[in-house]
Amino acid sequence: MNALSLAILALTLGHVFSNAVRTLPAMAADVLQRDLGITADGLAALTGAFPAAFALTMLPVGVALDRFGVKPTALALLAIAAVGSALGAVATGPWSMLAAQVVLGVGCSGMLMCPMTYAAKTLSPQKFGLWGGVIQAFGNTGMLLSASPLALLVDHAGWRSGYLACTTLAVGAALAVCVIVRDVRTAPQARRSMLDDARDVIALGLSRTIRAPVVIAFASFAAVLGVRGLWGGPWLMEVKGLTRVPAGNVLLACTVALTVGPVVFGMLERRVQRHRRALLVGGHLGAAAAIGLLVAGGALGWGVAADAVLLFCFGLLVSSQVICFALVRAAVPPERVGRALSAMNISFFGGAAVLQAVSGLAASAGGLAAALLVFACALVVCTLVFLRLPGPP
Repeated sequence: MNALSLAILALTLGHVFSNAVRTLPAMAADVLQRDLGITADGLAALTGAFPAAFALTMLPVGVALDRFGVKPTALALLAIAAVGSALGAVATGPWSMLAAQVVLGVGCSGMLMCPMTYAAKTLSPQKFGLWGGVIQAFGNTGMLLSASPLALLVDHAGWRSGYLACTTLAVGAALAVCVIVRDVRTAPQARRSMLDDARDVIALGLSRTIRAPVVIAFASFAAVLGVRGLWGGPWLMEVKGLTRVPAGNVLLACTVALTVGPVVFGMLERRVQRHRRALLVGGHLGAAAAIGLLVAGGALGWGVAADAVLLFCFGLLVSSQVICFALVRAAVPPERVGRALSAMNISFFGGAAVLQAVSGLAASAGGLAAALLVFACALVVCTLVFLRLPGPP
């Protein structure tokens, strides 16, 4: 493995941390509610602060990646993330956990963009599609940690130990970045103010050039965070009657798919670039169908094996979201790629914040099935809008 590959993987350790810490509530929802004195919709609102802070921070992160470079940006964010995870471990009530989620959202805001931007600045567009899948796949192994392993840890040592383990992971990732990564800068450009750079991020997100992937991104990661990160565990435990560890084992099927899927779609995107929009559409509509069938199976009394299969299919199909990064990379020059990818990531996590809040209201009104269907409907609507918008082929 060459130095460039090692540098990209070292930066991706931050994404491993981010995926682990933000999906932790799915395996500890019941004890978190009990210890913090909150309801299910209260937990949804608290954890929704993570993607909200994440989305708001993406604007300065996008500017920092292009202006200051990937390595210093990554190290600063990992330090903030470690503090946020430590705050989560010592939270005693809703307000202290809210503070932890906000700090975590700020710290994790560039965990995916750092390796993606580094790869975009150092690799050709042809290689970037495949490496985008590798970054997503490696980063999603963080969800493996928050499935069965975390369920065992929570049962034996409590949910606070999960946040402490994540703190250790953030510190280790920072050390790896410090030792391995050599920063890469694009050719110097005319001096611009940071306000001009921030305006450029917003303009890129609204531009005709990348508007289509920005729209579908709004529902894409929201569905992953909603199904795998929040409501999947309660669904299996409350509706299907599983205890924590067996529920973690079932969620592992979804996590494995989310780990394998990005590599599969990264390779497909490289081979059939003319049809990548069709792959993106088919994947997201298929993911919506999987959620719908999961809910239908609860009403019809389908067994847990059916849930495992449907969660695997959901994870595999929604992994087509990696094509969004390839579409954006192909649409902008290298010196603007950090801002363009960050503009799309604002939509990824802004959508997660909005839809998670909506799903919490739906859970209060109609139960867990209603909460899950929020994400299925959002996937369908955003995909249909994507089809009507022009954009990168």
